[in-house]
Amino acid sequence: MKKLFLMSVILACFASLIFTGDAVATTAKVLDVEVDSTLDLFKATKGSDEVLKKAAGLLVFPSIVKGGFGIGGEYGEGALRVDGVTDGYYNTVAGSFGFQIGVQKKSMILAFMDKSALSKFQNSSGWKIGADASVAVIAVGADGSIDTSKLNQPIIAFVFDQKGLMYNLTLEGTKITKLNKK
Repeated sequence: MKKLFLMSVILACFASLIFTGDAVATTAKVLDVEVDSTLDLFKATKGSDEVLKKAAGLLVFPSIVKGGFGIGGEYGEGALRVDGVTDGYYNTVAGSFGFQIGVQKKSMILAFMDKSALSKFQNSSGWKIGADASVAVIAVGADGSIDTSKLNQPIIAFVFDQKGLMYNLTLEGTKITKLNKK
């Protein structure tokens, strides 16, 4: 009984970290500014210009907060940009179970490299990575550049600005849902 109570308290603490602060943008205007800032950081990466030229759309999550102690969760809000214009607002939610302790904040950009993948995403009511689409994760190399030879996938994820004690590039099971923001 003590263990169950302790786990409940810990989960409540992590939930409060995940659903407060940077992870939850209050308005569409604030979120658009954060998305612009994240795209500016991405543009500074060698090879990003090729991604930006080829992508049919970019789903940008400026701040995803992940916390866990055995059981973990993550949450973030972002915007879909098509031809440089915001096409909608989305959240990302994921849960995990296993050895994990800590809190992490990261940014993520999903680049839809072909129009059919973008259209399928836009027409879905809820989209789950791994079930509804396969996403290739590309890390920025040691020299600070993107391996542009891997840009032939329909959807590519870039995860960057890793801070904190956790490190995990697995996106399997991440759910993305459209938000009604104004």
